[in-house]
Amino acid sequence: MLRTRMEKRHGILFLLTALMLAAVLVAGTCAAEEKENLYMENEWNFVEGSMDISGGIPENAEGVLARIRENGVLRVGTEPYFAPQEFIDKDLDGQDAYAGADMEMARLIAQRMGVELQIIPMEFTELLRAVNEDKCDLVISALSFTPGRAITNEMSKGYFFTDTPANITLVIREEDRDSIRTVEDLNNRTITAQQGSLQEAVAVEKIHNYLEFRRVVLTQDVYKMVEDGLADAGAVDMENAENYIRNNPDCGLTLAEGFRFTLEEQYAGDRIAAKKGETELLYFVNGVIDEILEKGLYTEWYSEALKRANELGL
Repeated sequence: MLRTRMEKRHGILFLLTALMLAAVLVAGTCAAEEKENLYMENEWNFVEGSMDISGGIPENAEGVLARIRENGVLRVGTEPYFAPQEFIDKDLDGQDAYAGADMEMARLIAQRMGVELQIIPMEFTELLRAVNEDKCDLVISALSFTPGRAITNEMSKGYFFTDTPANITLVIREEDRDSIRTVEDLNNRTITAQQGSLQEAVAVEKIHNYLEFRRVVLTQDVYKMVEDGLADAGAVDMENAENYIRNNPDCGLTLAEGFRFTLEEQYAGDRIAAKKGETELLYFVNGVIDEILEKGLYTEWYSEALKRANELGL
């Protein structure tokens, strides 16, 4: 009888322990689901929400945001050849040489996180893959939203919006101004664009009859390809092209009048990219973007960077 009572007691204790463990597991699962639901993408698969950043990185942060807090370093990947957003100031050394409005934004994000900033230069085509492979924590490189990028990476809300209604155009040689006026005039001609860019995607969608499509690594290569006669037209960001032509008056380039592409609302604005699934990190980033937009900081940075880029002839 004693043994039976002891067995019953052990059974009850086992049952209570199991119930308590189950409750803990359920609570943990609910908490995880609650936090997961707190940080979400919108219908376009980019992150619009933001968090209060006044206290820096939250103590209960997870994923890459927690790693940044632990390591004390924010690693930002960029292609530093897209002035005035990002460029190399040859008169400065080390990390200070990475200049431009985007780089100033990266510095403010690191400051709000309470960590140091490490800028990592890369080729544009490597950036999104690099952040998914944990070679950097964020990509800040004048990125535009595309559905393809939103599938493979987390994208922030927009932080820089141009007043120009048409964002993408074609750069051509001045001598071809009268012969290349519309998309149809590109029949049997060679076009070029930066690989992996929104400009490339638009060119592929809008231009179908061409002799050859040559993809290049750098934005500057698009201009040089056209300038040197290796391509007849290059798909480019309009504002960047206008800056390039103004700063290089002897380049012999102009903008094709008949090619203008106005982006839909979800494509507007440059964005920051992170590893897919790191929505909490993007909520912090968006909190900084909110501050930047409220105070008009990016406009100030852009104006100063444009002046410096013009001085450097970029």
